[in-house]
Amino acid sequence: MTASPWRGHDLGSRTLTYTERDAILYALAVGARASDLDLVHEERLRVLPTFALTLAQWAPDALGTLGAFDTATAVHGAQHLLVHGPLEPSGELTTRARVAEVWDKGSAAVFEVEVIAESFVATWSLFAPGAGGFGGERGPAAPARPEGGAARRLTVRTHDRQAALYRLLGDRHAMHIDPAAARAAGQPRPFLHGLCSLAATALTLAPALGAHPADLTELRARFAAPVFPGERLDVSALTNGAGAARFEASAEGRRTLSGGLVRFRAPHPTHAPE
Repeated sequence: MTASPWRGHDLGSRTLTYTERDAILYALAVGARASDLDLVHEERLRVLPTFALTLAQWAPDALGTLGAFDTATAVHGAQHLLVHGPLEPSGELTTRARVAEVWDKGSAAVFEVEVIAESFVATWSLFAPGAGGFGGERGPAAPARPEGGAARRLTVRTHDRQAALYRLLGDRHAMHIDPAAARAAGQPRPFLHGLCSLAATALTLAPALGAHPADLTELRARFAAPVFPGERLDVSALTNGAGAARFEASAEGRRTLSGGLVRFRAPHPTHAPE
């Protein structure tokens, strides 16, 4: 087997500054309600752990800029987040990044970009057509669909301004706002950021599992199809121990999130299930 020359590539480090306003804007962008005061009011603010993914977005973008793949055709295939501790309501965050692995899918490659900070480890899986065929390992197969047990059925409602709002947090790729750019990417209209639909799903799953959304410890999923702003996500979740579940989501009959896993710490007394 031949390893990709990008495997192990050091993407460097970056220190980012954020404010309470950024954390609150993020919570609103992924579906927090005005009544969720500990997510949207600075006097008692708890930062959603998935906010870290907006702070670490620089790393996969940097790899594309270096020419590892064609940024016009590469797509975000999957995301994994391990949370080691809470984010402060505001402050500085130092992150460092590397290309942890490159899998050879034949006509395409999957780049795994790992971003490490004191409070989290985040891994982007980027599917890049035309970057495969270098003789490397194919990598792990997609996880099997969860089976057994009674599934919880939940609904996540998106709104038609959500992609326009979420892009203010840093991911300003034109396909999420410009109809022409979306068509060039093979979609009929601008679509929601995968990380937004994933975070919105985790936000909804938390109370269903008796947990507070800021107590997230792990989240992963594959992005199977785009979600368009205004669509309803139908989520099916199988509990996988206390505060944990495997899940999938669909919109208009097409699966949008697959292989999902979410874990939370012990339930928080002020955020009981509805």
